[in-house]
Amino acid sequence: MDKDHIKVIAFDADDTLWDNEPFFRETENRFCELMSDYLPAHTLERELLQTEITNIELYGYGIKGFILSMIETALRVSDHTIPSSALNKIIALGKEMMQKPVQLLNGAEEVLSELKKNYRLVMATKGDLVDQHRKLHKSGLGRHFHHIEIMTDKKENDYARLIGRLDIQPDEFVMIGNSLKSDILPVLTVGGFGIHVPYHTTWIHERIEGEVKHQNFQRLESLEELIPLFRLKRDTWP
Repeated sequence: MDKDHIKVIAFDADDTLWDNEPFFRETENRFCELMSDYLPAHTLERELLQTEITNIELYGYGIKGFILSMIETALRVSDHTIPSSALNKIIALGKEMMQKPVQLLNGAEEVLSELKKNYRLVMATKGDLVDQHRKLHKSGLGRHFHHIEIMTDKKENDYARLIGRLDIQPDEFVMIGNSLKSDILPVLTVGGFGIHVPYHTTWIHERIEGEVKHQNFQRLESLEELIPLFRLKRDTWP
């Protein structure tokens, strides 16, 4: 990658710039405790996951779809015998998630401040529109971005449209994120560059088997490594 040729660096948000997945896992554990009279936790987790995956096309990604999937799963596994008080508790769990503080990951502020000096920065994330705007506002990171893109999904066509709106070529675009499935592979397919910064936990639906081997791919261990990477005087990367 000729860094003088790159014009846009895009960042995922959830679990790339701030914590997100642990809140879902915490809520799922509490949901399993609430439903322990109906199914053991490991079985209920599988039921919930299947409901979530089935509902993605209808609800998209995010907390609201997660709440609806918990309610649907609770009704199904209880054969519609679950009391309304328990359903109210599930709704309360979801509302609690929406009020969680935004905890920035190490280096997020510093990295964005440094890279925006030489590149246009984009936040490209998927999820619920209202909730993602809430987190962006609470994070204080909005001022660093040239463009905010909250996507219903992250597939090849979604990235191709984003690159088109930015009026650049695919090889002028770099995507940074924690999900190989959503943040990296589709971008590589359309001709862009992908930098994977793993997070310590990943939703099972976002996991892939095997390693990524591609000339436009690189893996870093932390956001902070982006600063020396883009300061390098080499003409090519990786």
